[in-house]
Amino acid sequence: MNAKPKPLRVLIADDHAPTRDDVRRVLEADGRFEVCAAVGHAAAAVQAAVREWPDICLLDIRMPGSGLAAAWEIAGRLPEAKLVMLTVSDEDTDLFAALRAGAAGYLLKTMSLNRLPDALCGACSGEAAMPRTLVAHVLESFHGREPRWRQVLATTGPQRRLTSREWEVLELLAQGRSTAQIASKLVLSASAVRVHIASIVRKLKVTDRTAAARLFHQRLRFRTPRCCGAAERSGT
Repeated sequence: MNAKPKPLRVLIADDHAPTRDDVRRVLEADGRFEVCAAVGHAAAAVQAAVREWPDICLLDIRMPGSGLAAAWEIAGRLPEAKLVMLTVSDEDTDLFAALRAGAAGYLLKTMSLNRLPDALCGACSGEAAMPRTLVAHVLESFHGREPRWRQVLATTGPQRRLTSREWEVLELLAQGRSTAQIASKLVLSASAVRVHIASIVRKLKVTDRTAAARLFHQRLRFRTPRCCGAAERSGT
């Protein structure tokens, strides 16, 4: 006779107590989960994760202290834990920030909680726990906008090969963001941002951050597809 599998241990972190209670009730009723901790802010989430070693951390993005900051910290300390965001935000910026932090899933609070157990089991099995509409956003970004940034700026020579994080910093530099704003946006320290900027300047062989942003804009003047330009001209 096969032994019953151990339940998956889940940490719930959300500043809305009724949400924590509802999620706990659904997961514990399912039988495949054990809620090992339920907390209301990011610092408590990190502390509970280190103490309890959960299989899954279910994090609200907008809780005090930032669910994204908690995700980065937990991912660094417990790389085997699956991070799943449960949030009201369907904004691309939050979605991609969560994925950069190491999230294995991104679920919206508008979903039926009855679907949550299967979504979490799927995340533990390597499936993307994410609504189809958000999956489409991810594919659109990686098949469309982001590769063009890299194609138009990349030139021959290994010195031009920026890391994914450096591309993110460069885009924000080109938007005129300050070091502090970039740090907040990417959930990094200011010193880490300065290190990335120095690396970007060195690899692009420019004099400073302003010159790097200028190069970004100069190269991206040519990114608009011909068909779009033709359509605009035909409509005038």
